[in-house]
Amino acid sequence: MLYTFSQADYNNDELTFLLTNASAQDAVLLWQDGVLLAVKYPDLFTKCTANCYALELDLNARNLVELIPAKVRSISIPFLVELTEHYTPQFGM
Repeated sequence: MLYTFSQADYNNDELTFLLTNASAQDAVLLWQDGVLLAVKYPDLFTKCTANCYALELDLNARNLVELIPAKVRSISIPFLVELTEHYTPQFGM
């Protein structure tokens, strides 16, 4: 499953539940204001077993490239397209 997060604020319990229950076969994508989640909750992403990604354009626009945890990989638009082709179903928040 591909979990996509586009907002900077989510219910803390719901976000924790989703990230701790995402498996190694899942992926988490942060885009738009969702890239702020990696800075706000670095421990959640470090503990997340899913592959975690953040859209490079959004990280650059918010000057966050140096602040995201190592677990979160910065990706380009073409790689984003590959993710959407690879992971089904997709769950957008």
